Amino acid sequence: MAGSMVTSEFLVEVDHQRCRRCKRCILNCGFGVFDFQNMTTADSSKCVACHRCVVFCPEEAITITRNPLAFKEHPSWEVDRRKAIWKQAQSSGMILTGMGNDLPWLNVFDHLLIDACQVTNPSIDPLREPMELKTFLGRKPDRLEVSADNGGFRLQTEVGNNVELAVPIMFSGMSYGSVSLNVHKSLAIAAEKLGTVMNTGEGGLHPELTPYTDHIIVQCASGRFGVHSDYLNAGVAVEIKIGQGAKPGIGGHLPGEKIGREVSGTRMIPVGTDALSPAPHHDIYSIEDLRQLIYALKEATGYKPVSVKIATVHNVAAIASGIARAGADIIYLDGFRGGTGASPAVIRDHVGIPVEIAIAVVDKQLRSEGIRNLVSIIAAGGIRSSADVAKAIALGADAVGVGTAALIALGCRLCQKCYTGNCSWGIATQRPELTDRLDPDWGAERLVNLINAWSLELKEVLGALGVNAVESLRGNRERLRALGLDSTTMDILDVKPAGR
Repeated sequence: MAGSMVTSEFLVEVDHQRCRRCKRCILNCGFGVFDFQNMTTADSSKCVACHRCVVFCPEEAITITRNPLAFKEHPSWEVDRRKAIWKQAQSSGMILTGMGNDLPWLNVFDHLLIDACQVTNPSIDPLREPMELKTFLGRKPDRLEVSADNGGFRLQTEVGNNVELAVPIMFSGMSYGSVSLNVHKSLAIAAEKLGTVMNTGEGGLHPELTPYTDHIIVQCASGRFGVHSDYLNAGVAVEIKIGQGAKPGIGGHLPGEKIGREVSGTRMIPVGTDALSPAPHHDIYSIEDLRQLIYALKEATGYKPVSVKIATVHNVAAIASGIARAGADIIYLDGFRGGTGASPAVIRDHVGIPVEIAIAVVDKQLRSEGIRNLVSIIAAGGIRSSADVAKAIALGADAVGVGTAALIALGCRLCQKCYTGNCSWGIATQRPELTDRLDPDWGAERLVNLINAWSLELKEVLGALGVNAVESLRGNRERLRALGLDSTTMDILDVKPAGR
């Protein structure tokens, strides 16, 4: 028996009465679904439901539906599990996927409610009162000493370098190679306009991003792709990537098909070579080793802040404590709903814990040890809205990182086929005819609009809470209540049930 046993996931239908045979669908589809022989035809087996053809069909003649083919129901053998077995029986390979965890795990953010002021503690109108969203990332002193100076005061305590954010939202690390250069340009331009930062990811820094380095954090990952002295000194901070939420404990893989001349030059590897990141840093096998790298990077950069990015795992509080004591200025917590260009589905869907849990336990642990001021906490991996931002900060984060939401603003449809390099929207691809579809200025405008909208909503939330600065919300779990969470989870979060 030859051929695949897996049926098409989607069905593509072309209304030939409406179709004007302009062939735009053929030009726009990066996956080769469409062909033309007297009329437009579609190979549904290739469709990933990215909807590029639907959006750009001038006659709205294309419809994409999920294949309604009925399978016998079974409580232990869902259709997706059976399809995975058919695919692996045919190919003997791992099931790869992109973007974030799509299993129906409990989403803690959706079970947290934010408090509001009423009679005795009046709310604040953000339209008429100033609201402060500015956030500083980095080490803070144990105490401040001031002295009198000509009728005023002078700060005597030396405060280390911090990264200043106009809003408590930054753009997460997505490497050049996994996403197109135009995505990086969009993020960099938007970060500059918003007064925040973007993260390069582990693919190095393309020269065209040099004008925006005051708003860029550079990453040093296990593969050390594109890492050299000028690169480390280019950004406002350096991030050591130990792990990420979508694939804790494993390395990265960028297929050689995505390593063209430009990506090759930035990553400092040969054209067409697979970029394989080792699972561990081969110079880090203990907290002491991590400390050495932290201070080596600080010495190399004139003591710029150093961040350490880790995936949220079960012992994340203890790990975070060690990172803080090792000298890191920022801890980046990436939850298991974090996106990625490519990950084994079994890792993405079943390894790690939600970022909401991690924020609470890390903040609580650092406070109990009296070292919370030594580091800032960035939370990422499933931040979908301004409400998630507010809840993450109330649980203990200083700021949040957004990646998937930023890509959706640029047109991503979450088809989860980033690893193929065929992204029809010009996002997760290096094919020139596709990357040219994303105009960086247009993309930056959409990102600025998104973050400005979230900022307005965040100010409304702060006003409803009766506070005028985001710092007053940080770690203030008393302003959260749980609805529909079990007592153990509420205890871990240190959040009371609704009604109390």
